[in-house]
Amino acid sequence: MIMKQVPLFLEGEFVQSQTQNWIDVTNPATAEVIARAPATTDAEMDRAIASAAEAFKTWREVPVPERARLMMRYQALLKAHHDELAEILSQETGKTFEDAKGDVWRGIEVVEHAANAPSLMMGETVGNVARNIDTYTYIQPLGVCAGITPFNFPAMIPLWMFPMAIVTGNTFILKPSEQDPLTPMRLAELFEEAGAPKGVLQVVHGGKQQVDRLLTDPAIKAISFVGSVPVGRYIYETGTRHMKRVQSFAGAKNHMVIMPDADKDQVLSALVGASVGAAGQRCMAISVAVFVGEAEAWIPELKERLAQIRPGAWDDSGASYGPLISAQARTRVETLIGEGEAAGAKLLLDGRHCSVDGLPNGYWVGPTLFAGVQADMSIYKEEIFGPVLCCMEVASLDEALELVNASPYGNGTSIFTSSGGAARRYQQEVEVGQVGINIPIPVPMPFFSFTGWKGSFYGDQHAYGKQAVKFYTETKTVTARWFSSDAVAGTNFSIQMR
Repeated sequence: MIMKQVPLFLEGEFVQSQTQNWIDVTNPATAEVIARAPATTDAEMDRAIASAAEAFKTWREVPVPERARLMMRYQALLKAHHDELAEILSQETGKTFEDAKGDVWRGIEVVEHAANAPSLMMGETVGNVARNIDTYTYIQPLGVCAGITPFNFPAMIPLWMFPMAIVTGNTFILKPSEQDPLTPMRLAELFEEAGAPKGVLQVVHGGKQQVDRLLTDPAIKAISFVGSVPVGRYIYETGTRHMKRVQSFAGAKNHMVIMPDADKDQVLSALVGASVGAAGQRCMAISVAVFVGEAEAWIPELKERLAQIRPGAWDDSGASYGPLISAQARTRVETLIGEGEAAGAKLLLDGRHCSVDGLPNGYWVGPTLFAGVQADMSIYKEEIFGPVLCCMEVASLDEALELVNASPYGNGTSIFTSSGGAARRYQQEVEVGQVGINIPIPVPMPFFSFTGWKGSFYGDQHAYGKQAVKFYTETKTVTARWFSSDAVAGTNFSIQMR
């Protein structure tokens, strides 16, 4: 069998790397190596950066409507290849087909939003700020931007980044996760097919060495990142130290607060899907359920519902989620489960030593449920990133708010209640950037922005929406004075716009 070698995308061409260092890409459901990704050489990194810088000189002058039409063609191609992309994604991440399709679709929505660039990039004007003086602003791109993306959403998160950066006039270098690069490469192929000019998008592969090059090269003006807390902090500190704009999305510990007046069936259904969906490998997963007062009595029924679901292969229609991404990820999750049990939390469901028929080598962890979790336990303090739900019990909404606000993370939270007063108080007082009311995972549509707070985000402007436009652009303010005596008399000339 000839092993597939993942190419680089440089100067509008797919080329084989000259590296001697290759990274295995593994199907986590089978532990089989399905491809090899290159650790991009220094010379190839030089080529990517130089090509992006050269392409910026002409791309920045392309009219905004023309850039928007590129995104229109791109989103049409993404929709036409939606299921194909989802199948590639499933093979390299282990996600179920339905989950993978959702990953692709949420990315397509961002590309649709990027197609609105002409209105998103409008400036402001005030006539006669002083006698015969007008002031107006317009928006200009930064230059070469770069994105470093994680394994858990190999379609959605790259599409958070490069379409918004490119449509605003920048060029872009994407460094996707080395664990699942096949989906991002297919995204690049379709982008080329949509008519993207050579050099506007480059794709490189590798690890820390390649990331450090992006963080330190003076030609790169802005960095977008999604990943773990330690790496996110490193990306932000290193990038800003080298005078770059950085948006760095890091870890999370998301709480769902359950009031006793909530609809029990809705709560339990939402908790099951939000906690173990995507095997818990998402930064907006609900990993902590905070039961207020009498709602604690629902935990036994929650256990029954979680016990009925199971992981499985991507094409198993009865599977609720797939495997973890790697053996190392599974070991870490199982270690944290053991620490929670040793610390005295009640292990109601134990997902360790899970197996799936016909797939003995997959990185499986079954649904896991703890009750009686305390704030000083590692299973509460750390982002587990697995199908593990921690239940905590408090007496009042006051205690729930105090618990959530004490967390160092602020990515997402939700409250389930039938009380408008309780919901409004929670949304006003909770120190979290994205709040759901009777919605478990409040990820906003792309015309808003993804607004994590506190230790979940390092930077100033968030992903997609209007904040992404601000992140990838600079505002220029012009104050102009013209004298009526300068007016030229005579026949008007015409300008053809097309």
